[in-house]
Amino acid sequence: MQLTLFTDYGLRSLMYLAQNPDRLCSVKEISEYYAISRHHLVKIIHRLAQLGYIESTQGKGGGIKLAAPIDNLHLGDLVKKLEPNMTLVECFDKKTNTCKITNTCTLKHYLHEANEAFLKTLNQYTLSDTLNIKSNQPKKAPNIIT
Repeated sequence: MQLTLFTDYGLRSLMYLAQNPDRLCSVKEISEYYAISRHHLVKIIHRLAQLGYIESTQGKGGGIKLAAPIDNLHLGDLVKKLEPNMTLVECFDKKTNTCKITNTCTLKHYLHEANEAFLKTLNQYTLSDTLNIKSNQPKKAPNIIT
């Protein structure tokens, strides 16, 4: 599985805004900081605003900022909303599925379970966990399997 650049840049943008909570930021500033396409980032910022994750003010003195506390933004929810689809394999999309073994295949169930576990794991963490910002609430250590 690989996240789209749309989701990657969306998460990075939210992290940038979280690190600058006391001021309005600009798309230009974020695109220059990460060296990413400003044109592409405009679409991402627009989508984040549509989803209610950021507030946007237009005009002179305008900019963007987070609309919610960083402790309320769960990473799994963000990924699920930003990814165009979470179809790991063809049979996950009934509209375009042409797999001949869909009715008898059990692999799809395991892949679906793994996909759900991926999002569940990400939802154990919030945007604040991705930053070097001290929170008042203790966070549990990640369960890393070696």
